[in-house]
Amino acid sequence: MTWKFWKKKEQPKPKTFLREWSDAIIFAVVVATFIRWSAVQAFVIPTPSMENSLLVGDYLFVSKLHYGPQTPKTPLQIPLTHQKIWGTEIPSYLDWIQLPTYRFPGLTKIKREDIVVFYIPPVKLDQGVDYPFDLKSNYVKRCVGLPGDRLEIKDAKIYANGVTLGLPKNMKFSYIVTTADEIHRRNLSKLGLDKDDFYYLGRSDKGQVVYRMLLTSEQVESVKATPFITSFEADYTKSDGPEEDIFPMSKNTLWNGDNYGPIVIPARGMKIPINDSTMNFYGETIRLYDQNRNAQITDGQLYIDDKVVKEYTFKQNYYFMMGDNRHNSLDSRYWGFVPEDHIVGKALFIWFSLEENADLLHKIRWSRLGNIIR
Repeated sequence: MTWKFWKKKEQPKPKTFLREWSDAIIFAVVVATFIRWSAVQAFVIPTPSMENSLLVGDYLFVSKLHYGPQTPKTPLQIPLTHQKIWGTEIPSYLDWIQLPTYRFPGLTKIKREDIVVFYIPPVKLDQGVDYPFDLKSNYVKRCVGLPGDRLEIKDAKIYANGVTLGLPKNMKFSYIVTTADEIHRRNLSKLGLDKDDFYYLGRSDKGQVVYRMLLTSEQVESVKATPFITSFEADYTKSDGPEEDIFPMSKNTLWNGDNYGPIVIPARGMKIPINDSTMNFYGETIRLYDQNRNAQITDGQLYIDDKVVKEYTFKQNYYFMMGDNRHNSLDSRYWGFVPEDHIVGKALFIWFSLEENADLLHKIRWSRLGNIIR
């Protein structure tokens, strides 16, 4: 018999410097990936569609705990990436495996007027690339319609089930402004307008310069009082229908951005008969987003798994999202409903804000840091 219990145990070899750092990095990536998936994700505002509630260059924290984190559909992905590997055009994922998703219970439900981050549904808004839905580009808008709501817009006022929704503070609307000559950028800055607030439309028959300007009520008064302004009027292109690319794409509708609906937002369990009218409103939603593996629309008929469907029941909830900068926002009025499985989270607060066009001393918008998003 061999006795070994009195022998001194061998000490493990100390980790090398490289091994310690690699272990630390792997641990940090795993923790960061878990937090990003389950709790909080950073997001930056790329367009002016939410001004003045949110500005281009605002950096947000988005809570996934509020509406519940959702299990990934595309698991084969490089951690902490979205569509591409950083700084390259190389895809950061493989779509070989597509899993069913599950949303964990959240702290609350989406409410009207919540500012929500979501995956944009239409392929055309992702440079035509048909990404898996959990890898589509992120949008941020205000929720104005909940599942089952009857939504209507009259003269730019939103009505949900007959009740008027309040206008966001410092909201912008579009105006057609005519001047004797081009406005110097210095004068535009004095009026509080940046490059996203005005668009040069050309010259009139009389040689005057025509602009489209997006202005708050305070800016309207300032612009009207400017001596070189010769004409000022509401932007008729947004209020006199029909407007191009309005949702749904019907040749018979006279809807536009300021006069829209009424339309009923689909809710889980809502049943509709299948006819020309319902297919006009809901056909593409059923075909593309309602979790049907094989849904087709031919000659006004809905086919699922090659069988004709006469009555359809929606499988998930949908939402209607709009930007606060109503006349400069590509939102549900133009591409339709947001499916529940496309919801990312609730915008919480601004942790950093950068003004791209400012000089070095004024790049950071200090007054916006830490602002709660409402």
